[in-house]
Amino acid sequence: MCTSHDPLQGEAAQAGAGRRTFLRATALLGAAATAAGAGVAVPAVAEASAGSRRPDTESRRFTLAVMPDTQYLFDGPSIDPAPVEASLRYLLDQGEEDNIVFLSHLGDLTQNGAVEEFDAISRAFRILDRRGVGYSVLAGNHDITSSTDDQRGASPYLDAFGPQRFKDGPTFGGASPDGYHTYHLFRAAGREWLVLALDWRLSAKGYAWAKDVLAAHPKTPVVLTTHELVVDDDELSSYGQQLWDQLVDDHDQIFLTLNGHYWPAGRAIRKNAAGNEVHLHLTNYQNRYFGGAAMIRLYHFDLDRNVIDVETVSPWILGRAGKGLNELERQEIELSGDADRFSVDIDFADRFAGFDPVPARPARPASQLLVRGTAAYWRFDSAVAGTVRDLSGNGNDLTVVSVGGGTLGWSADHHPDQPAHGSLEFTGYKSPLKGAYLQTISSAPLNRATFEDGYTIEAFFRLPADWDPGHHAWAGVVSRRGTGGAAGKTGDDPDEPVATLSLSNDREPQWAMRPLNQEGIATNWGQETPLETWCHLAVVNDGRHTTLYVDGCPVVRNPKAAAVGITSVGEPWLLGGYTYADKIDQILYGRLGDVRIVSRALPVSSFMTH
Repeated sequence: MCTSHDPLQGEAAQAGAGRRTFLRATALLGAAATAAGAGVAVPAVAEASAGSRRPDTESRRFTLAVMPDTQYLFDGPSIDPAPVEASLRYLLDQGEEDNIVFLSHLGDLTQNGAVEEFDAISRAFRILDRRGVGYSVLAGNHDITSSTDDQRGASPYLDAFGPQRFKDGPTFGGASPDGYHTYHLFRAAGREWLVLALDWRLSAKGYAWAKDVLAAHPKTPVVLTTHELVVDDDELSSYGQQLWDQLVDDHDQIFLTLNGHYWPAGRAIRKNAAGNEVHLHLTNYQNRYFGGAAMIRLYHFDLDRNVIDVETVSPWILGRAGKGLNELERQEIELSGDADRFSVDIDFADRFAGFDPVPARPARPASQLLVRGTAAYWRFDSAVAGTVRDLSGNGNDLTVVSVGGGTLGWSADHHPDQPAHGSLEFTGYKSPLKGAYLQTISSAPLNRATFEDGYTIEAFFRLPADWDPGHHAWAGVVSRRGTGGAAGKTGDDPDEPVATLSLSNDREPQWAMRPLNQEGIATNWGQETPLETWCHLAVVNDGRHTTLYVDGCPVVRNPKAAAVGITSVGEPWLLGGYTYADKIDQILYGRLGDVRIVSRALPVSSFMTH
């Protein structure tokens, strides 16, 4: 991101904070952290300046915040809540920007589990309580005076962070009878997510409770938080292995685990009993300057990109940048090593399909696709046997044309939003040319249409993994026979067809055609098409300008010049074929789904994908 207008100078600039959002928060954090560090009561206005907000529960981008061991900040007579308060205020301030939905603390809130230590950190967390922000905590080994399991009974930890603290919170789902385990539900990306916050040592009763929670939410993806699990890269502790064996392995809902306790930060990936990957992350910075300075890790979920982008920052140090940082602070303001700033690739729909499959969209009858102005509509519900009927009723039927003995196959494979659940398999190959394509019959009204008032051409297609530009480039998805020269339009190459929606050697869709108001060719270009991925193309002309859409998104190279209609010399339209000098020159290699031509401009909301 551009940082040329960032307000920080001097040491703050030297610190090199990576994200502009960090810099925007500096004024607030600097005031709050400096006041708290000096023992001055922070005015209410400092906290209120973040404004009232709630997460956007439908956005497919959201953030889960994680705070690991803070014990050295709450150690007997050495108590300094300023770093924790700065991190919590940062979450409030950046909540809307990053759509922060929840915070998980990973245990060892305190060093000795003493009452005065818990009183101090409890007051700090009231920053979130007052604003109704969802969060979870759990007990680490330093938070309790006994190393026994979750049946240890009363403790200062329970007094400060027992179920009574969360019972009226916006995300609290419930707690175990002993009070040391809780679960929390939040809504993000249009669905429910669960955070399972477990004590650092589970008893048999603890395991039974956790399994009951998971059984009660069978379709909810789960982030498991606990104090000890991963000990190093690709290595679990002995207790972590027990936790894996007795809980994580057999519960496919758990896709991510987060723990502290050990350092340095590390990661592991294990495949569970269902054969799916579980990402297990260790995050802990207590060994770093100022006991880790209450660093937070931000897990930025993006369900459109199928990725979790992870970063680690210290809002407290960030907030001090305006006053000047010491040498160690400059090293800690933001961590950028491979263990602290990374991305996790997850195909969320596929990963969650075992316990919450996305229902397939049912096929839609042809009648639903016959919008006003439909000139032709072809679909391939079954194998082609001679003629493909134009379902618009306008008589623009298609026939198969074989070249070199080539044939058309059929597949049930289809775009997930395609009306028909089937596609044709084109096996075009050049040098020598071989394959088969479809062509409108000679009497088709479409052959003479010029679309002066506008048009929309749509098609679904998919290219196979072995698509080779040397043999398959420039095949037409939808094209029109007849040359520019035959139409008396001699601008550019007169042997080029009057219209073609083709795929370049770089798999870029190109709409190249001769409008009625131009001698030359008007061209729209899309970006490289991925292999083995269904795509939807739409060419839309409103009677003045033409726009090419890929998957409902307008491309960058849409010309501004006026383009009226499509030139015709009365020859047929082709599916899967491209002509040069009015002779078939290339045939599609890939699958072709529904194709529709409408004699007016359609909005994106009326495309076949909707």
